[in-house]
Amino acid sequence: MFLADRRGALIGMLATVLLAAVFTALQYLEYDVAGFSLSDGVFGSAFYMSTGLHGLHVLVGTLLLAVALVRLATYQLTQRHHLGLESAILY
Repeated sequence: MFLADRRGALIGMLATVLLAAVFTALQYLEYDVAGFSLSDGVFGSAFYMSTGLHGLHVLVGTLLLAVALVRLATYQLTQRHHLGLESAILY
């Protein structure tokens, strides 16, 4: 039973980290092809500030979850010892 739960946790964590990386890459692509800049007025400022802060949040969360994934894969996290994983999930 525990091995099945661990396998599911590994697959779920890997999928989450990969999807977060895809999101970050797509946000970079969106910035690359945008026809406006930060200095083009209120819309540009609001767009880049809001999406940039969200992207930073996703990037930090991705790094925290990637560390948790490595720790999970190397048996450093257990059912009783998982505070780092729980903190990364709550972030």
